[in-house]
Amino acid sequence: MTTKIAKRSLRILVAGGGVAGQALAFWLTRGGHQVTVVERFPALRASGAQVDLRGQGIEAVERMGLLETVRSRLVDEAGVAFIDSRGKPKATIMANTSGKGRQTLTSEYEIMRGDLVRILHEATTNDTEYVFGKSVDGFDQDADRVTAHFSDGTSGEYDLLIGADGQASRIRRALLPEGFDPYWRVGIHMAYWFVPRIASDSNIRDTYMVPGGRQIMRRSHNATETQVYFVMREESAEASAIHRAPVEQQQKFWAERFRDAGWQTDRFIEGMKDSPFFYSQEIAQVRVDSWSKGRVVLAGDAAHCASPYSGMGISGGLVGAYVLAGEINRHANDRPTALPAALANYDRVLRPFVDEIQGKVDPRVLRVGMPMHQHAISAFQNATALACFFHIPALVARFSKEDRGGDWQLPAYADAHAA
Repeated sequence: MTTKIAKRSLRILVAGGGVAGQALAFWLTRGGHQVTVVERFPALRASGAQVDLRGQGIEAVERMGLLETVRSRLVDEAGVAFIDSRGKPKATIMANTSGKGRQTLTSEYEIMRGDLVRILHEATTNDTEYVFGKSVDGFDQDADRVTAHFSDGTSGEYDLLIGADGQASRIRRALLPEGFDPYWRVGIHMAYWFVPRIASDSNIRDTYMVPGGRQIMRRSHNATETQVYFVMREESAEASAIHRAPVEQQQKFWAERFRDAGWQTDRFIEGMKDSPFFYSQEIAQVRVDSWSKGRVVLAGDAAHCASPYSGMGISGGLVGAYVLAGEINRHANDRPTALPAALANYDRVLRPFVDEIQGKVDPRVLRVGMPMHQHAISAFQNATALACFFHIPALVARFSKEDRGGDWQLPAYADAHAA
């Protein structure tokens, strides 16, 4: 005689209301769980620069039934041009819109982070309790529950706490041994902000390479705004520390590093002070041996940030949320081994995918695209122009059998088709 195990509704607290946190809420509420998302910002943080979907991330959104909604809000970015100091394109790699193979430097699915956050919020707000202006400052746990201590002095008991609180995760810091450094650095720093769009700003992303291991990118996402990115190679204590300084100091640092760069640098630096936001970061991956301890588990960038240069940061967060929620939903019963089994399977199933997307980031390759000297910049541009003349990037993309996530397959879960 077979005994049927009844499914159990868990009380789940998600720390962080970004892409991964809201994707978790989407799948966990469909598994019958009571989900609360706490976000330290006072309102939905629907800001940020342009992001993309690739490979398994596209499939994850499709299983949510949200792909058509995402398509309706895509940014019109046709490709990437490598330009000289006069803004003249030396080589242009177009997006792969064939529906076959892999994405190029520009994905077929480019979208503003804020638009993606709003899409996920609209899909979850009726079934999820959202609490803004509040964060998890600490927690205690035993075999039966986890008690979260909030920034407003209150506490709450839950069956599971999920840390989806980003690359600088407080939840992760509490789980790891004191002094453990979870970051794998590549010696590259980036800042980005918005400036007013002008007539010459097209739907092609401009990439301008500057001696000294520097790069400027310009991309325009709507009729009135243009995104600016300053990127540089630098391994110094000052560069690593600047990201924690006040915004005014960050802007001064980046202006000083790029003031002699030429092209439209003066325009971009002048636009810093009036930008609706300014973000400065060190490019790093999060690499930890375990994503859970007891009734606390990490997700998204808190668990496995792959860095912007992987091209799979957002896709990785969506896929990770799908797998974690799928394993929790599959093991939601009253057996004492159910939750540990779900969290162990989450690690076992997802780890090969994370290893694949993180392993695609090679600092040596990145340095090729950020030369120190003008002759190396010219050589890069000439080689890229020759490859484009023979349509090599387009052919490689179209006939590739795998995108950046490799041949790893998105698992099938009972609650995994929401449409």
